[in-house]
Amino acid sequence: MKIKSSRIESIDILRGLVMVLMALDHTRDYFHYGAFFSNPTDLETTTPFVFFTRFITHYCAPIFIFLAGTSAYLYGAKKTKAQVFKFLVTRGFWLIFLAIVVNNFLWKFDITYSFIILQVIWAIGLCMILLSFAIYIPIKALLIIGIALVAGHNLLDGITVEGSSFTSIIWYILHQQQFILLDDKMVAFAYPIIPWFGLITLGYCFGKLYSKDFSLEKRKTYLLSIGITSIILFFVVRGINIYGDLVPWTTQDTATKTVLSFFKVTKYPPSLSYILITMGPALLFLYAIENIKNKVTDFLLVFGRVPLFYYFLHILLIHVLAIVGIILFGGNWEHMILTKDVFMNAKLSDYGYSLFTVYTVWLLVIALLYVPSKKYMIYKANNKDKWWLSYL
Repeated sequence: MKIKSSRIESIDILRGLVMVLMALDHTRDYFHYGAFFSNPTDLETTTPFVFFTRFITHYCAPIFIFLAGTSAYLYGAKKTKAQVFKFLVTRGFWLIFLAIVVNNFLWKFDITYSFIILQVIWAIGLCMILLSFAIYIPIKALLIIGIALVAGHNLLDGITVEGSSFTSIIWYILHQQQFILLDDKMVAFAYPIIPWFGLITLGYCFGKLYSKDFSLEKRKTYLLSIGITSIILFFVVRGINIYGDLVPWTTQDTATKTVLSFFKVTKYPPSLSYILITMGPALLFLYAIENIKNKVTDFLLVFGRVPLFYYFLHILLIHVLAIVGIILFGGNWEHMILTKDVFMNAKLSDYGYSLFTVYTVWLLVIALLYVPSKKYMIYKANNKDKWWLSYL
């Protein structure tokens, strides 16, 4: 079936790549030994391979949020500001609903919602609502705001609060990752949004490079120069080691651990160092992939064009496979209904499989999701008159 699409392929290919990598991270969450109660970047317990498995998936969230801003700009190329405002507001609230109701259920299968984690979909929803107002700001001023938020938010690292007061919750939403108890429920504010909003704003400004009147040569020059500069700045900022990340790197008892410490950048909220080392290579990837088309790019394109559909489907599939695995190989499958009680009492402390199993299941997940994702991609491309498809 012929696919009718005017979408920019390089952007969708990059998005598809990070969606594939995201499945690796989430497969590790459900299958790796000790994943529920250990940190893969803890230098005392990790291995280089485990650390790399986590580090490579750091590229997912920032690229996904950055490109959400780019997509908003491109969407608005043929729309009025009022139309873009309406789309961003409605999509933002829709994503917040999906994050709280659908995403939390798929991750835990807990109908009581005893443990609510406000993750990346929640952050994108909030950022889209804020962006709906920001689009009325001149783009040069918006660029300055985005840079200021990304580069300057680490100045706020020393401000911390406790408790569950209204002002504390506002600060958790803005800049401090926190787990709190609200009545009988646990709530995790996992994605403080100040730097994420800065990033989606920069993504929106970045969309100008893909305007029809912007030359390919000039765009590639920008991609190359900004990408290289971001990577150099990462090594400079991280090397100086006095600003740019919540946790400075330290010299360890081995050279390998020292290198891991250097690259152990903070994601919650994303530090300046974290954003530089993830977005720099992402822009270089866009530079390199601009005119490349082959079976690999066609494969990635499928996932990149149906990101929300793929996101929820892959969480559901990974969770179901984890339950099947615990039934087949021993253990209490009811513990895979991830209630507050399961986490607080460490009922999965001895659960998990080898990293080889994680990678095997990851490849299986990608293989199983390809056909339904491709079918939905074709359906969506050929039914643009159905407005509701833009929300799925």
